[in-house]
Amino acid sequence: MTHTATRTTVGWHVELEFEEDDRHTRAAALVRLPDGTEVRSQGHASRHAVDADQPRVGEEIAGARALNEIAMQLLTKAHTEIDDASGRTSHSINV
Repeated sequence: MTHTATRTTVGWHVELEFEEDDRHTRAAALVRLPDGTEVRSQGHASRHAVDADQPRVGEEIAGARALNEIAMQLLTKAHTEIDDASGRTSHSINV
């Protein structure tokens, strides 16, 4: 008898919004998980006065910083859920 694995498709809703002025970019990130949990964070970038005006670069830096914080929050959330379910302390790998 052949056993076929069941596959489940799950999606996460991710939003990134940016606010910019001449020298600063702020990114607000939101991830909505299938269980209704929302994880939010912010990231910032500043342009040095001698740097060329490249808003896209500021968005990439601020966005990456916001998403990196989301990643850390999700790792913490997952380890807390493992700990709660298993009654022991899980071990995380630092990123």
